[in-house]
Amino acid sequence: MSFVTRRKPVEAAAHAEGAHRLKPTLGWPHLVALGVGAIIGTGIYTLTGVAAGLAGPAVILSFAVAGAVCAFAALCYAEMASLTPQAGSAYTYAYVSLGEMVAWVIGWSLILEYTLVCSAVSVGWAGYASGLIQQAGWPIPAALLAGPESGGIVNLPAVFIALVVTGLLLVGTRESATVNFILVIVKLVALAGFVALTLPAFDANHFEPFAPFGFGALTAEDGRKYGVMGAAAIIFFAFYGFDAISTAAEEAKDPKRDLTIGIVGSMALCTLIYMVVAAAALGAMPYDVFSKTAEPLAYILRELGRPAAASVIAGAAVIAMPTVIMVFMFGQSRVFFAMARDGLLPRRLATVSGRGVPTAVTLLTGLIAALIAGVVPLDEIAALANAGTLAAFIATAVAVMVLRRERPDLARPFRTPAVWVVAPLAVAGCLYLFTSLTVKTIVFFFAWNAVGVVVYLVWSRRQSRLA
Repeated sequence: MSFVTRRKPVEAAAHAEGAHRLKPTLGWPHLVALGVGAIIGTGIYTLTGVAAGLAGPAVILSFAVAGAVCAFAALCYAEMASLTPQAGSAYTYAYVSLGEMVAWVIGWSLILEYTLVCSAVSVGWAGYASGLIQQAGWPIPAALLAGPESGGIVNLPAVFIALVVTGLLLVGTRESATVNFILVIVKLVALAGFVALTLPAFDANHFEPFAPFGFGALTAEDGRKYGVMGAAAIIFFAFYGFDAISTAAEEAKDPKRDLTIGIVGSMALCTLIYMVVAAAALGAMPYDVFSKTAEPLAYILRELGRPAAASVIAGAAVIAMPTVIMVFMFGQSRVFFAMARDGLLPRRLATVSGRGVPTAVTLLTGLIAALIAGVVPLDEIAALANAGTLAAFIATAVAVMVLRRERPDLARPFRTPAVWVVAPLAVAGCLYLFTSLTVKTIVFFFAWNAVGVVVYLVWSRRQSRLA
C-alpha cells in the first residue's frame, strides 16, 4: 500500500492500546463547558473591536457568516467524533478516510491552529491584564507589557498566563475540566452584566452606515481585508472552539452521545451570545471608537461612566479568558499525542502520566505558545490560526462524504442531516473564508505545510506504525 493512501481502519481507530490510551473521565456537561470555554473568549472580549474596525456595524453579519460556516462544520465533526471516538480530531478523521499523507498535512495544520490560538488568547488576556496592572499603579515597565511590534520588548503577561495554564493541565484532565466549568460560569455572568449595563445607552444611529466597507473582502493599502467577509475571516477564529471538543473523544465517558451534545450545543449557545454582545457594544458606542482599544468591552463601560463595572468586566476577562487557552492547549496536546502514538512523531511523546495526562506534549505545547505570545501581535496570530482551522474543517467535511460513500455499513450514532448539502456548504464556506485571509497569511500557511511535507517524507512516513 502506498504511504500516500494507506489508512487506519475505522474500527481500529476507536480502540487504542491500553499503554497509550487516555482515561475516560469527562461527561457531557464538561464537554459543553469545554466548547463554551473555548468559543467565548478572545473573540468576544478582544476581537469584537478588531472585527468592528474591519466591517463597521455590519460586524454582526460577520459573526453570523462565521457562525453559519462553523455550524455546518460542527455537524460534520459530530458525525465523525461519534463514529471514531479517539484523540486526534480532524487528523484522525482524515487518517481513516483520506489516507496518511492527507492526515499528516491536517495534523501539521492543527499544530499551527491550536498552538497559535493559545498564543493569541494569551495576548488578548494580556491586553486586559496590562490595563488592570497600569490602573493599579504596579511598577512594571511598559516595555514588558507589550511585544516588539507594539513598541515593547516582550509581552510578559502573555508568557505568564500560557505557562500557568500549562501547569494546570499537567495536574489532571478532570481537575482542569472542573476549573474550566467554574470559570465559564464567571465569564457568562460578566457578559450578561455588560449587556444589561449598555442597553440604557443603546443608540440606533450608531448602526449608520451599516456596512461602510462593503460586504466583500476588500484589500486596503495596509494589506488588511475590510468588509463583512474580511472581518468574518478574522472572527472565524472566535467560533471554532467546538473542534477542540472532538480532541477529547477518547476521554469522554459516553462519546457516542456526549460528543454530539458538546459540539452542537456549545455552537448554538455561543453564536447567540456573540451576536447579542456585539449588538450591545455597537449600540452603546460608534465602532470606530472602541475598535482602537485592546479591551473594547471594558473601554465602552468606562466611557459610559461606569469605571467600577469596567474593572469587573476586565477582571472577569482576566479570570475567565484562560479557559480558552486551557481548552486549546488541551486539544493541541491530544493532537500531538495521537500523531506520536501513530508513529508520525516520536513515540515517546505519547507517554501518559499516572493522572492520564500526556505530560511531554502538554509541556512542549505550553512552552511554544508562551514563546510566540511574548513577541507576536494578536491579529497576525489569529489570522494564521484560522488558516489551519479551515484546512481541518474542510478535511472533516470531506471525510464524512467519503465514508458515507465507501462505508455506508458503519453504525453512525449521529448522522449529519442533509449531508450532501451540509458537507459541501461547509467546504465551500471554508474555502471562501480562506481566500478572504491576507496574502501573507495564505503564503505562510502553505510555507508551513511545505516544511511539514518535507518532515513527513524524510522521517515520519518511515516511522509510521502502518509502514
